[in-house]
Amino acid sequence: MTTTQRLLDLAATAPASHDEDLVLQFLTEASELYQQGFEDLRRAVAARVAGMSPEVLVATVNAAGLPCDASQGHGELVSLLAVTEWQMTPAALAYAEMAEDAARRGVCLIPEG
Repeated sequence: MTTTQRLLDLAATAPASHDEDLVLQFLTEASELYQQGFEDLRRAVAARVAGMSPEVLVATVNAAGLPCDASQGHGELVSLLAVTEWQMTPAALAYAEMAEDAARRGVCLIPEG
């Protein structure tokens, strides 16, 4: 099963659960998958833009809708581009919806403190 498939499964299952501990367990797993999926995409983006000049990379990030400039390092520019792409994936969208639903029910990964 892929990261996206598992995230979609968790996002579909969690809202039906009335057990807050189980929802937290689903959310925790989904968060790990979200981070893994983002890292996989970031590596793919890094490979895709590896040969780009800094100027072309800046133009690519700007074209994706994020303001940046050449003073930002290559790694930061890659991460910005990856975030833009990742946020529109089915996995990221499903996770965001799942986290919002859990928050409405008082379940959050960050403990109140």
